[in-house]
Amino acid sequence: MRTIIALLLLAGCGRGASSIAQQRTATLERLLERFHAESKFPGAVAGAWLPDGSTVVAAVGLADRDRASPMRADDLLHAGSVGKTLFAALALQLVGEGRIALDDPVIDYLGREPWYAVVPNGETITIRMLLAHTTGIPEYGSAFMSALKEDPGRRRSPRDAVMSAGGAPPLFAAGTSFSYSDVNYQLLQLLEEKVTGRSAYEEIAERVLRPLGLMRIVPANASVIPGLVPGYAGADFFLGFDAVMRDGRLVLDPAFEGGGGGFVTNAGDLARWMALFGQGRAFPASLLSEVRRGVPAGQLDVGKDAVSGLGVEIVPTPLGPAWGHGGFFPGYLSLVLWYSDLGISVAVQVNSSAGDAVARPLREFVEDAARTLSERPR
Repeated sequence: MRTIIALLLLAGCGRGASSIAQQRTATLERLLERFHAESKFPGAVAGAWLPDGSTVVAAVGLADRDRASPMRADDLLHAGSVGKTLFAALALQLVGEGRIALDDPVIDYLGREPWYAVVPNGETITIRMLLAHTTGIPEYGSAFMSALKEDPGRRRSPRDAVMSAGGAPPLFAAGTSFSYSDVNYQLLQLLEEKVTGRSAYEEIAERVLRPLGLMRIVPANASVIPGLVPGYAGADFFLGFDAVMRDGRLVLDPAFEGGGGGFVTNAGDLARWMALFGQGRAFPASLLSEVRRGVPAGQLDVGKDAVSGLGVEIVPTPLGPAWGHGGFFPGYLSLVLWYSDLGISVAVQVNSSAGDAVARPLREFVEDAARTLSERPR
């Protein structure tokens, strides 16, 4: 009899948990549908990781505007610069293993590479500066951007992107200010590969994605990426195309981005990833104090008065401090924030990067979702 009663109680608990998950999913769907109705993006996926360790995901609108196929909750979208957090986690693991140190000069690892001599501030930048965007290295050179427009499908490497800034005057003396640049993280990727002797993507998959069960985060280092839904860059996009896919292939080969982003994701896994990062479960937790030590960065995708930490941006919000990152890749916008006081992480991804794609900043949707989901289910 005791066994029967116990089984009945467990079944009841299971139904209760299922009911709560359904309520949370319905809440997220409602918020996403409202955001979609007021905006112009074809479709979106949103995910939330909750204090009990569960994840809920919702989808809205169209995955393929031309075929009118619906967005699904398990679809993948390009995460743009949010992928920097994964390359940062790899660097922090290497720090924890004593293979690199945050204040090591980058030249100690890459100085023998013939191309390194033209890196702005190359003699004085450190690994910490790469992670926090305080190197003074500018963004891609104009010749590189012109070449992208002329032949977007040509294969280019992260080193090509680094070299595009080669010889340019630094924006400021190393370590004295903040200026966001993908080139910092492409350099970080090259350093990681020098130290490990392996592809950074292989290291991230082996050290981070597989151990943490993040199966819906995959490399964006080829023009054909299974599961990636089409995106739309807008009729006036400067590279000259709106639909970013033709016959299942990205018009712009994404391989050059590498450490500057370099991953496509599902919003459910993205929300869970940011929570794990913020909790120090993707690298030695002893390094969390270093991750938090940042520099003022002003207005970023995560909000105003942001701080650029090591691989992550930290911003004050009405819900307490939030850790996260925004992302842009032609045809896609993403944002993920981990609200540490609430124990909730929310991610949203839309398949348009057009100037009028969203009616309000993604961070407002994310904050609304975090606030609503933190309320006790009824």
